[in-house]
Amino acid sequence: MANTNNDKIKSFNLDLWKYDGQEGALIPLLQSAQDTYGYISEKAIDYISHVTGIPAAEIYGVVTFYAQFRTKPLGKYVVKVCNGTACHVNGAKTIGDTITDELGIDYDETSDDNNFSLLSVACIGCCSLAPVILINDETYGRLTTAKLRKVVKSYKRKAKEEAVKEAEAETV
Repeated sequence: MANTNNDKIKSFNLDLWKYDGQEGALIPLLQSAQDTYGYISEKAIDYISHVTGIPAAEIYGVVTFYAQFRTKPLGKYVVKVCNGTACHVNGAKTIGDTITDELGIDYDETSDDNNFSLLSVACIGCCSLAPVILINDETYGRLTTAKLRKVVKSYKRKAKEEAVKEAEAETV
């Protein structure tokens, strides 16, 4: 995994240093930064500003204008609720409300412990399983409130167990 991350960082740096004052290059540079780091930090904004000569305030304005960009990292578990037509008709609102209740966060928020982020997506592409959520790369379909609560509780338990293991590893 480290090689993959290093490759992404090299790619981002290459994208930046290829920049030659072209109009319209800022969005692709920001996309590359977000692909590399998972979000766009102040450090990334400053770095892009330094290389391109575009004022950091202008870059920040672009980042906050477009919904595709994040200024905070996503949680360990990214919960995507499908709100496509099939899911909408089959109870996506109830699914979203249930997740909000279980996790204590709204759409486009990350939990205080950085374990969960909740996102709404237009379509996951599993219409025959509606309503559907995606947690990282795992798809959960034909959801009921009870089924969903079990899924979320299992992830909360998993997150808690991982936190205990990490704390134990730090004390060794």
